[in-house]
Amino acid sequence: MVAREWRKLVIAAGFEIGWVIGLKHASTFIEWLLTCLAIIISFYLLIAAGRILPVGTAYAVFTGLGATGTVLAEIVLFHEEINGTKLLFIALLVSGIIALKIIDPPKKAEESTL
Repeated sequence: MVAREWRKLVIAAGFEIGWVIGLKHASTFIEWLLTCLAIIISFYLLIAAGRILPVGTAYAVFTGLGATGTVLAEIVLFHEEINGTKLLFIALLVSGIIALKIIDPPKKAEESTL
């Protein structure tokens, strides 16, 4: 059950990447509509995952993955400048996200229903 919540969180971060890029690049009604839809979906999934996962950890992972994905998407899709410092800090951010996931102990079934 906890693995499903982590998947929701990763999907939520994917939608976060979409809406952050949309806020910067949307120019038509349809693009703004898709951006708003991505906001709703990302926060819905974050809230759903936060019902089971520790909220602080879930939010840190959500924003960290979103920030990392946004930077990488800007590099790949919009030819943003790549430099060593930017990549170093992305690696540091990802290592922190992995560390948070590793130190988060799995909950027992009876604890997750409280």
